[in-house]
Amino acid sequence: MFLLFSPTPAPDASPTADPSLTPIPTPVVTLTPTPTPTPTSPEEMVLPDPETLTNTVLATCSGNDDVICPLVEGVLPKGWAPFAAWLITIILILLGALVLRNLVRRLIDRITRRAAMGVLPERLRGRAEHMDTAQALLTERRRQRAETMGSVLRYIASIVIMGTALLMILARFGMNLAPLLTSVGILGVAVGFGAQELVKDFISGMFMLLEDQYGVGDIIDTGTATGTVEAVTLRITRLRDFDGKVWYIRNGTITRVGNESQGWSRALVDVPVPYDADIDEIRELLKDIATGLWEEPDQHDLVIVEEPRVYAVEQISDSALIFRVTAKTVPGQQAQVARELRVRIKRALDERGIAFAATP
Repeated sequence: MFLLFSPTPAPDASPTADPSLTPIPTPVVTLTPTPTPTPTSPEEMVLPDPETLTNTVLATCSGNDDVICPLVEGVLPKGWAPFAAWLITIILILLGALVLRNLVRRLIDRITRRAAMGVLPERLRGRAEHMDTAQALLTERRRQRAETMGSVLRYIASIVIMGTALLMILARFGMNLAPLLTSVGILGVAVGFGAQELVKDFISGMFMLLEDQYGVGDIIDTGTATGTVEAVTLRITRLRDFDGKVWYIRNGTITRVGNESQGWSRALVDVPVPYDADIDEIRELLKDIATGLWEEPDQHDLVIVEEPRVYAVEQISDSALIFRVTAKTVPGQQAQVARELRVRIKRALDERGIAFAATP
């Protein structure tokens, strides 16, 4: 027994189908995937394509305020005018930046030389015949400070001027500078955040130099170390203490400075004499000794900038009277002047037969 299977005919192919019953086509909805934007590289964001560069060059003469194009159009063919004006503009920007940088550098050099010359402080001018050494030290100090600040100012001026000129030239090439500036800004913030200690040292060093807080040859107390300044940079200060040890101190860590070498120094000598000594006699004796040292022309190594003063009785006890002698000297010579005063006072008291009293 055989079973025959035949395909069922489609409704529209059936001869008995009703022609009035026409199937309604189902609308087909096509889903088009939205393209995912691909990240653009910095080169694609900044560097222009040839078409953009060509349009930028051709648009050079499109502005109404352009000055170069009318001059070029009268000399060159019309098709060459935009390119020539574009090239001349770039050359003028570069030359203008170079000229401006040279002028600023010369102005900074002139200000630096004037700041390096300086004059003696008013208090020291009265003894100018003995001030060769002090004048040399002050001049060297001013020169180093002025040269350091001049180099910093020249470097900053060159970066600002040439950097601005470079951005103007890149804009003439049709480059999109917004991504570049954004990247540089982010990089600057990152570097500044990571190197904030270094930036703090540099800023502190600049203010230290501008305010002349201390210089080479000064004896200073930074809290961390005390000694003579051997070198000063924008980042560190190098000290050598009295034991010969060298200290390197970051400028950003210096919160206070005691300078023993600015303006003038004071030599101080206390003279204890017996309680029953004649006050007027001792005072006149000490005054003659101090005045003799002040007026002595052969004391070239000991520069006293003001007449010494003798105080009658600084302290008193049951066994001694203490007189005080002070003398203002150039910075750094207070110890030598004090030693010379002690020697002369000792000799004068021995000649008078007056012994030193024991201090409590």
